[in-house]
Amino acid sequence: MFKPTPNPPKDPASPRKPSTMFVITPDINTETLLAHACESLASASIMASDLAGFLQSPHRNSLLGIAQIIMLGELAVNRALDNLDPQE
Repeated sequence: MFKPTPNPPKDPASPRKPSTMFVITPDINTETLLAHACESLASASIMASDLAGFLQSPHRNSLLGIAQIIMLGELAVNRALDNLDPQE
């Protein structure tokens, strides 16, 4: 019988080397990481909302649900930024 998938590696204990194509340097502080995450989530929210305007139900409803999840993530990141640097 022909087996279409390759055999697993002989040594499964060998460590996996992650790709270095997209790497965040370990010396970046938390506030900077959160600020960039906030900007990325804000951009994703706008793109999802704009795209939803071109769709019909049920795809529009699904994309609006995704946009809402993105917005909730953005709110959480903003709260984390506020906790790091309260503006009393």
